[in-house]
Amino acid sequence: MAALGSSLSEFLLLLFLYFMKNPKKKIISINDKLREHFGVPPRAEKLPDPLDLLIATILSQNTNDNNSYKAYQNLRKKYSKWEKLVGVDVKEIENEIRVAGLAKQKAASIKNVIDFLSEKNKTPSLDFVRDLKSNEALEVMTKFPGVGIKTASCVLLFSLDRDVCPVDTHVHRTLNRIGLVKTSSPEKTFLEINKDFPHGIAHQFHTNLIRLGREICTAKSPHCSACPLVKMCAYPEKNFESKKKRNGSFMLLDSV
Repeated sequence: MAALGSSLSEFLLLLFLYFMKNPKKKIISINDKLREHFGVPPRAEKLPDPLDLLIATILSQNTNDNNSYKAYQNLRKKYSKWEKLVGVDVKEIENEIRVAGLAKQKAASIKNVIDFLSEKNKTPSLDFVRDLKSNEALEVMTKFPGVGIKTASCVLLFSLDRDVCPVDTHVHRTLNRIGLVKTSSPEKTFLEINKDFPHGIAHQFHTNLIRLGREICTAKSPHCSACPLVKMCAYPEKNFESKKKRNGSFMLLDSV
């Protein structure tokens, strides 16, 4: 029995090393397990306009999806077309999005984007990024003040359906715990996993990893006994004590 246990340990170690040398295969394996557990995440039948998605993502920064959604709805109700924001005082935008937090900062970012696009295209539109390669689109959008790699990559995934996986704190934390990457920031994780991302699974992978991070693999006291990835996870501080899981199923960017 001891010899069998030793052989099994050696096999698991070789399997782990194989996946480490083949991150694309491990991404597919992780995605399969997450899909079995959470299912295929629903998404809008018609993908949202890039500028709609960009503004919604700006609003989602450092708050929960419910508050972001309320702020987006408030803004849309008052300004049915984004060109109506041209010439509007930034304070007015702040008032409409206050529920999302950081209203001053987010209002300035939105106003900067609207003003830049209006000057460039006469009317605020991001449709031109549809014709750009993903790296080119990222370069263009991250030049807007307040728009980082995560925000820009969300536009690529949720609006343009590119094979790009955005990385927020949940995705960064879970992928480091699992052992797919060893990185010190979400930006570095993004660069690491998107070198050659598998075709057609970015939305599933990203969305289900967020659910994993919100509901199970939480920052403090992860609920490891409920985790579908526990057998392949390299995190040394696993917690198997029972606790109530959180509900994190509502996703703002699939509701824009």
